Amino acid sequence: MNVINEFSMKYPIIQAPMAGVTTAEMVVASLEAGVLGAIGAGYMSANQTREIIRQVKKESTKPFMVNLFAHEVPPIVQHQISIAKQGLIDALNDPFIKKEEINLSASKYDEQLEVVLEEGVAICSFTFGLPTKRQVRLLKDQGMIVFATATSVAEINAIIELELDGIILQGEEAGGHRGSFIDPIEYNPLSTIFKEAKKRTELPLIVAGGISTKAQMDYFMNEGASAIMMGTLFLVSDESGAPSAHKQAILNAESNTTVVTTSFSGKPARGVANEFIEKMLMMPVAPFPYQNDLTQGIRSRAKLNNDGEYMSLWAGTSLYNAKSGTINEIVEKFRLCVKCWGE
Repeated sequence: MNVINEFSMKYPIIQAPMAGVTTAEMVVASLEAGVLGAIGAGYMSANQTREIIRQVKKESTKPFMVNLFAHEVPPIVQHQISIAKQGLIDALNDPFIKKEEINLSASKYDEQLEVVLEEGVAICSFTFGLPTKRQVRLLKDQGMIVFATATSVAEINAIIELELDGIILQGEEAGGHRGSFIDPIEYNPLSTIFKEAKKRTELPLIVAGGISTKAQMDYFMNEGASAIMMGTLFLVSDESGAPSAHKQAILNAESNTTVVTTSFSGKPARGVANEFIEKMLMMPVAPFPYQNDLTQGIRSRAKLNNDGEYMSLWAGTSLYNAKSGTINEIVEKFRLCVKCWGE
């Protein structure tokens, strides 16, 4: 499958489906700029997922992707959550943490998948886990392409065995959450995991993690990648839903100021180092998604106050190459011979 031809792409670029900051405007702008737009639906309800799919369809007839979190929600262990909450209280000295009611997450995955099947999209991709064989069959019966994210050889093999249509390879350089679903979590450079995947499969390989220049894109495309996926560069775009403090933290970076932390959500994620991460070093953390629930109020207040020190400032290692502008202006920096990649 030629991804570029299949999905009417002018450039071999996919806008990363960044849960929490993806807007319909961002997806449509990506499609209009000639790249594949993607909805990051991970934190959305089923109704919100349906609404954003319909918003994108209303504005564009081009194919796009929806990404779902295919993780299992662990059983609630109250003492773990209580210990993690006390850790937040001790670390942050935030009076609101004691008072606020914490709403613990339940899985939205099955309901979201039903929405995707009902609404019909070109591509459904999965992070933090894999769909079942039955779910893959249902999606393919609707004519959808199915991708999943891999960060290790074990995960690549699992995707190959499930007979999906392509693999999104996430290198350790990537911003945001690790898409890992097989323990132990590995931190492989993108070039390494890409070479390992090429040895094992002829499936289309989409590479993600720290790609921020045309030279990097050309390298992976010349080595056989089907497309690249970019998140951080699009996160600072005019169409992004990220708070201005998040965008400024990236735009002001002159070097790699990122670290990997579990303190915001319970899963390892790469972002700009800030006061919250520093204060939470060595503190107990609840498993995902419960730590994410515990920090929801903290992050919401930080967003309201535009306080980047207490936001999850997700970004990849090449954040210093990010520049403000519209998605179209950002994509234009990757201008290349369309014919070269469209064959």
